[in-house]
Amino acid sequence: MAARPKHRDNLVHTAARLFRQRGYAATGVNDILKEAGAPKGSFYHYFPGGKEELGAAAIRHAGALVTGTLERLALAHGGPGETLRAYGVLLAGWLADSEYRDGCPLATTVLEVTPQSAPITAAAEEAYHRWRGTLAAIIAPEDAHSAAALRLASLTVSALEGALIQARVARSPAPIREACDQLAALIDTNH
Repeated sequence: MAARPKHRDNLVHTAARLFRQRGYAATGVNDILKEAGAPKGSFYHYFPGGKEELGAAAIRHAGALVTGTLERLALAHGGPGETLRAYGVLLAGWLADSEYRDGCPLATTVLEVTPQSAPITAAAEEAYHRWRGTLAAIIAPEDAHSAAALRLASLTVSALEGALIQARVARSPAPIREACDQLAALIDTNH
């Protein structure tokens, strides 16, 4: 088995966090290297495409974290509504813990650099596609590919993104809780 890259994962995790908090443009490579405790040579070794390549890796990492969280919650909770409410509690908690500095792990970066950056756009498209697919499977496990399940999943992603923005502005978890409660009720009514 090959050895795990020494600094790569830490660079990706650090970049994802800093992009989420500060934005892509406001986060320099030197900021990431300093916070990650990685030498500059390792950055160019792992990311010869520079910051844009790291940005795409950070988007893929953040997308996988969200998908994994949703899957774990679905296993731990009885139905789709309960799962979504539990996710809302987690989101609200994470946002409050960050003193409302964090936002969506994708939106902060995506709003700045897509569609100009093809690698970041592709990574974001993939992440959102997986979120919708995971949510559709939670909403309708027996028919996750149905148009109705996919529409509800897409609505859920859109509502959660908007709720995160509103929660940051209001410095309150209320928009997230309200969105999750309303979406859960809608999902439970339809399935």
